[in-house]
Amino acid sequence: MGEAFWRLQTPFKMKTQQQGITGCSMLLPSPARPLRASGDPPRAGGAGQQEAQKSGGVSHLPALPSRLAPPSYFRAPLPGESREWPQLRLIPGVDSNRKQMCFDWGPGEMLVCETLFPKGREEKGLGCPNIFIVRKDQDVYSQTLRKLFNESHGIFVGLQKSEEELAGKSKKAQLVLVSKNYRSVIRACMEEMHQLAISTRDPELQCQHSTQVCILSAMELIWNLCEIIFVEIAPAGHLLLYLLDWVRLHVCDVDSMVREVLNSENPSKHKDFWNAVDIFVLQGRMDEARHLLSKEASANPTSMGMCRILDDLMKKMPVLSIGSTQTLTEMELKWQHWHEECQQYLQDGTFASNPHMESICKILLGDENAILEKRELMTTWYHFLVTRLLYSHPTVKPVELRFYAQSSLDLFLEGESSPEPLDSILMAAFEFEIHQVIKECSIALSNWWFVAHLTDLLDHCKLLQSHNLYFGSNMREFLLLEYASGLFSHRCLWQLGVDYFDYCPEYGKVYLELHIERIPLNTEQKALKVLRICEQRQMHEQVRSICKIMAMKAVRNNRLGSALSWSIRAKDAAFATLISDRFLKDYCERGSFSDLDLIDNLGPSMLLSDRLTFLGKYREFHRLYGEKRFSEAAKLLLMLMTARIAPCSFWMTLLIDALPLLEQKEVIFSAEQTYELMRCLEDLTAGKTDNQKFQGDDIETTKVDILRLALARNLARAIVKEGTLEGS
Repeated sequence: MGEAFWRLQTPFKMKTQQQGITGCSMLLPSPARPLRASGDPPRAGGAGQQEAQKSGGVSHLPALPSRLAPPSYFRAPLPGESREWPQLRLIPGVDSNRKQMCFDWGPGEMLVCETLFPKGREEKGLGCPNIFIVRKDQDVYSQTLRKLFNESHGIFVGLQKSEEELAGKSKKAQLVLVSKNYRSVIRACMEEMHQLAISTRDPELQCQHSTQVCILSAMELIWNLCEIIFVEIAPAGHLLLYLLDWVRLHVCDVDSMVREVLNSENPSKHKDFWNAVDIFVLQGRMDEARHLLSKEASANPTSMGMCRILDDLMKKMPVLSIGSTQTLTEMELKWQHWHEECQQYLQDGTFASNPHMESICKILLGDENAILEKRELMTTWYHFLVTRLLYSHPTVKPVELRFYAQSSLDLFLEGESSPEPLDSILMAAFEFEIHQVIKECSIALSNWWFVAHLTDLLDHCKLLQSHNLYFGSNMREFLLLEYASGLFSHRCLWQLGVDYFDYCPEYGKVYLELHIERIPLNTEQKALKVLRICEQRQMHEQVRSICKIMAMKAVRNNRLGSALSWSIRAKDAAFATLISDRFLKDYCERGSFSDLDLIDNLGPSMLLSDRLTFLGKYREFHRLYGEKRFSEAAKLLLMLMTARIAPCSFWMTLLIDALPLLEQKEVIFSAEQTYELMRCLEDLTAGKTDNQKFQGDDIETTKVDILRLALARNLARAIVKEGTLEGS
């Protein structure tokens, strides 16, 4: 069968309440069919009819890949929210105009295949249908991103465990620390991915790594902004300081440019000298800007006076530092005085002879046109926003951000291009639209990791308490369930998913039960690991299921000891009986037991079934006989027969085992016990036990004759011995 494999870089989001159940829903009801074959016409009015947005923004990051379906697809629309259907994705090579397609869902992928039923009037014919495997959560197979998943798992679990111990300011500080830990993990993975992109020689791999670097960079950018606005909750005055740090960290890496300028023979004459000064000013890095400006003063004596005045203005620029006791009113008064001083110098034409310094002075005054002239140096509208706030409204309040953000976006783009997904996400954050941030991130980013962990953090900040999805689970739990479900599709990361399910109080255990049953139990070590997880969570049905599966595998491989151990652990009496019969059959064929350690240490487990009890006691009989404790062995053997514990098919073997005891010099069986053995022999030969008739061939007849003779001789000896004892 010809196979065509196509792996999506973006995971599916077509979960329902029957999460994880594999089925044969061959034809999905509309609109839950985001996949469309390449020959299908687009649906009228749907997202599939629209062309993908062209890259039109000027963000320093490329447009992020779109996803198939956001979480909002599975909830009722919020008040005033319009329903947006996910964009359709085409599967290369699938032509549903020619043949009907069928679908089958699995826990980690979807199977799409052609049927033998053609469309139209074509006759049904035999052929070799193509099979397409569409994988979800492809990112879990990335070696570098696996480190992201592993490291963040520890942070997530630590946050859940510390929730009850924290309160007040200590809780806020802890949440900020957790947020920074998440960001550090993202940055570490981004740097590692960047090194891979540089070192690899394969163009395709290099492209994949570069794309992941862009995505990770965008994730850190968004997370950092959410940390400032939603977690840190920076007040007016301090808010701008956090935003400046945010811009400096993520936008316009000027360090390489500055190194090149300073290492040149004449830095002030370098082509990028004033660009470097401008970038420092645009980012509020006044000390670095003044240091570069001193190079100009040293190299050009005619501009020394202007440099000194501009340096003095930069030095005197009022800044409200974190921890300062200065009030906002005092800060605004100082800033107004400084602003008037800058305005006076500009009006006096102090910098008229030097356009570069004059431009810097205009920037210090917050002149939007002067700042926008440096668009190429800022590269992003959010850099422009922060610079604009720095020099025009340094004491901006959080609630005012939305107005400045929207106007900055409009001014920066100038209507020449449309916002990219990253722009929409950042704008939603500036507008304090938490749910919109989560929705947009779900659409744009390539896996569930980001939205799951960010939502969990925001939930601990008590910012999502009022938002529940229509089927009962809140947004935090919904996203954690989706993320953990994706982890279960990986052969190693599924163990991380267990902890995420544990912290989903409503549906977590149900999801875990459904997913853990689908873990391939390739080795006993893995089975024991899965079993321990189930036992710790009182998942008794899954424990029995795993034990039965492993017992059956052991039986197929003729490993009876392992099979018996698993069946006992599963408390499966029927299967334990079956395996006990196999042990007894092997004993009859070989004359010895295998797995003696297991049988000798059955303990109370032997009570699971009568046959297992017999196996354990029969082995005990052999042990007593080997230790020459003949009287105890004889009593046990007789008990096994008279109590009807032994299967009737095994009676002849037990009677044969009694022969050595009957022929001992010392009388082992009493007269009464001998009569019991005789009765058992007669029952066996008469076919009364279990309505089974005795097979009377020559060998069996000989055995019976020998037994009768031995029993008669032992009876005579026992009567004589007992009579002698009574007479004395």
